[in-house]
Amino acid sequence: MRRTASAPLDRPGDDAIWPRVTRELADDLAVDALARDRAGKAPFDEVARLQEAGLPALLTAPGPSGRGAEWHTACGVVREISAADGSIGELLAHHCVLSWTSRFLGSGPAPGSGSRSAAGPVSPDLLARTVDEGWLLAGAVEPVPAGLDLTPAGGGAYVLDGRRSFASGVTVADRLVVGARCTETGDLLLVLVDPAHPAVFTEPYAERVGQRLAGAGTVTFDRVPVEAADVLGALPHDEHAVAPYSTLAPLALRLLLVHVALGVAEGALAEARDISRATQAGPVPAAAARAGGSVEPGPADDPYLLLAYGELATAAHTAAAVVERATDAFAHGLLAERELDVEERADIAVLVAAAETVANRAAMDITTRVLELVDQALRQATGADPHGSGPTGPGFDRFWRNVRALTAPVSPDHRLRDIGDHYLHGTHARLTLLA
Repeated sequence: MRRTASAPLDRPGDDAIWPRVTRELADDLAVDALARDRAGKAPFDEVARLQEAGLPALLTAPGPSGRGAEWHTACGVVREISAADGSIGELLAHHCVLSWTSRFLGSGPAPGSGSRSAAGPVSPDLLARTVDEGWLLAGAVEPVPAGLDLTPAGGGAYVLDGRRSFASGVTVADRLVVGARCTETGDLLLVLVDPAHPAVFTEPYAERVGQRLAGAGTVTFDRVPVEAADVLGALPHDEHAVAPYSTLAPLALRLLLVHVALGVAEGALAEARDISRATQAGPVPAAAARAGGSVEPGPADDPYLLLAYGELATAAHTAAAVVERATDAFAHGLLAERELDVEERADIAVLVAAAETVANRAAMDITTRVLELVDQALRQATGADPHGSGPTGPGFDRFWRNVRALTAPVSPDHRLRDIGDHYLHGTHARLTLLA
């Protein structure tokens, strides 16, 4: 049964209450994260917790209502929630970026370009409706080959047909924001669709390796009516009709997903540390006591364990520093809006690519090595045979699986080539609305 959206909490986005609200919700999600991951059910309960806390309304673009969070706050919320449950962090990341659609895509062509888009800007009504209705958004703006088609039905209305996959949120979203081609004009239009409509069919991804609770799935639209009020606007046809500010949209999603991956890694490292600390104060292993009461040096005295945690903590700190620099640059780009030029946008893109490369590698390394650290700590605590099967970490594989699911679609070689080309030749990638 589809969840009913609750009314958003009427709190200002910069209220000091939000760090506490986020921390309390993250603690709540962490308690049963393993059980929920193993169950693999659609995250209706998790989204209800988000709505009760007011986070979907908070993670919208700042507007006249004043309820939207500024960029640093949004990234911090997504990262802290991801440390507790990466799937829910990803769901929030996609919602946040989609809520910014009106801001990113409503800016029109770059000043002085002499070029005009064939279509008008995206309606700002999306943001107001999202906040007022307490919606959780899912979907994707970018077009895909053989994707979705819109057939004019008169009076500005359309009929939507087609099928496509979505990375997050479609099994639990209140509204879908999707891009589809007009069959008559070829324009790429953005439309708002109610996933509860009887002509919308959602198939959740089965047996997903990681991010099992992100609500990913494939959606089929079978002649779904789209009223004129739900046509949000249209995207430019080519890069010459795209303002640099508009092309921050795909960078926004990439950067927020970096915060998700880094949050998952930080959560894994913190949990591993807690287990290692607990085993230091644990009872003397029975096997050691039976051997004559002599006890081998424990975790507190193990130089290799200290070295391992030192390396992983340094990797996390390094990645966080690179990610924060990209976040700062992106926030400045948001403030510039239509004054953002091509070179400034290129610099932001390079910093986001660097953040992806460094943070994704660190996240994979951290979530892989904590499996060994936790296993070692539990062996020492229980006195298990170091050469036997022994205990395994309490669901620590979920951190690795979640990071793997997040980072697998991103090619570090492509990102590094872009960074190298920009550094060596000053080249920047063409302006595009694609990720």
